[in-house]
Amino acid sequence: MRLLLDTHAYLWWLKDDPRLSEQTRQGMADLAAIVYVSAASIWEISIKTELGKLDIDGDPVQEIWSNGFVELPMTARHADRAGHLPRHHDDPFDRMLIAQAQLEHLVLVSRDATFKDYDVSLLPA
Repeated sequence: MRLLLDTHAYLWWLKDDPRLSEQTRQGMADLAAIVYVSAASIWEISIKTELGKLDIDGDPVQEIWSNGFVELPMTARHADRAGHLPRHHDDPFDRMLIAQAQLEHLVLVSRDATFKDYDVSLLPA
C-alpha cells in the first residue's frame, strides 16, 4: 500500500498520539507499505510552529527519514491540479494533499471528513 499522510496523521505518528487508530498505525508500520510525507505538510507544520500554534519536538524533515517514510515534493502538476479542484475544501495544504494523492495514486490517511467529497482513496487516521 502507498500512503500519503495528512499533516495531523504525521504529527500523531510522531507523538505516538492515541487518536491515530491502531489499524492505521499498523498499516503505516507494515514493511510492504510506502509512506509519503508531503512537502506541503512540512510547510504547514513550519507555519504553525512559527505562529505559536504548534509545538513539535525535533526536526519534522529529519523525522521523515528517521521513520522510514518518503518525502513527496510538490510539483507544478500538483499545484495545477490543486488549483482546479472543486471548492469543497479551501485549505490550500489539504487541497495540495488531495491533488498529490490523486496524481500519484496514493491512499490519503486523514480524519478530514471533507476529503470524501473528492475522488481520492482514503484510510481513516
